[in-house]
Amino acid sequence: MKSFTASLVYTLTGPPIQNGTVTVDEEGFITGISESSANLKKKPEFFKGVIAPGFMNCHCHLELSHLKGSISGGTGIGGFIRSIFRQRIAPEEEIIKSALEADREMYLGGITALGDISNTAATIGLKKKSEIAYLTFVEALGFHPSRAGKAIEMALSVRSQFGADGLQASIVPHSPYSISNELFQKISGLDWHESGILSIHNQESDAENLFFQTGEGPIMEHLHKNLGIDTSFWRPPGKNSPEFFLPKLPLEKPLLLVHNTFTGPGDLEFIRRHRQHENTWMVLCPNSNLYIENRLPPVQLFRSEKMQICVGTDSLASNSNLSILAELKTLHHNFPDISLQELLVWSCRNGARAIGMGDRFGTLEPGKKPGIILITSIDGKNLSLTPQSTVKRLA
Repeated sequence: MKSFTASLVYTLTGPPIQNGTVTVDEEGFITGISESSANLKKKPEFFKGVIAPGFMNCHCHLELSHLKGSISGGTGIGGFIRSIFRQRIAPEEEIIKSALEADREMYLGGITALGDISNTAATIGLKKKSEIAYLTFVEALGFHPSRAGKAIEMALSVRSQFGADGLQASIVPHSPYSISNELFQKISGLDWHESGILSIHNQESDAENLFFQTGEGPIMEHLHKNLGIDTSFWRPPGKNSPEFFLPKLPLEKPLLLVHNTFTGPGDLEFIRRHRQHENTWMVLCPNSNLYIENRLPPVQLFRSEKMQICVGTDSLASNSNLSILAELKTLHHNFPDISLQELLVWSCRNGARAIGMGDRFGTLEPGKKPGIILITSIDGKNLSLTPQSTVKRLA
């Protein structure tokens, strides 16, 4: 048994416990939480800082880790996806080596579980051995209707390889602008075993809304110039992307809407009318949004509308690191009225529920093995993060 005590313990099942103690067994399962360490035979080490459950990273592209430092920021979505298209191909050993380094970095940074986007089976080996629990979102892509059959066949093959190795995986659409109606239908028709939890990039750029409103802009240019796709069949619906794609996805399946940088009040109203609140999640990746578009999502709007929020890092192609703490610092710096408790609820409890792991992770409760992290250099007076805040894994 090991016991940890700190100035504050955030269980995320209630208010933080002052000078609380968390006890775990040799495998890391929580055996007890108390408001004092007085009854313990061995007095635990006291940590100055706050103890919390391990972080959940709800959106990452581990396969793109080899692109770290390779793609310029501030180019907007058009420049970014053009660079990804040109640079993502690399020898598999290079992809795996970079992904292994990223996996270790995330574990040491306090991440316990991860919703990871994959297009291939390259990361199966490292995910089997990782100390992080993975849910792999196998992306299907295909804007032209003629590609729907091949795209779903490829996604099913990759998902089946993950499943054969005992790894959780779910087939998902990449984004509204990369999926044809025919491919949406095929994804929506999959059973829960093949496609349980859904994830989709949503309104990461204003170019996405422009594409659906007028059929013009950087995304159409990418489809034409970079991919060489015949878009003569496409008729823009004259509305923002959520109105186009949400009716095409099963209501009963959990859905992670990722980025939401250019989601407005009208979009939220549509989302609330067409989705069940309890299984719809807004995933924020603020550092990636600043890197690509130099803009943050309307976080205060999501809060006022009581949307379920969780946090991701996106990839090292659009971020300098894969640190959830760094994402929380950015959120706190730009929205200082958000409490540390709320930020931890987003990045721990909500994240675990969003990726279907709330029974194991996300809160400090007896019987769970959520990982135990220590966040130091907290502003104790205001209970907030500071630029100097760091995270250390205790268990």
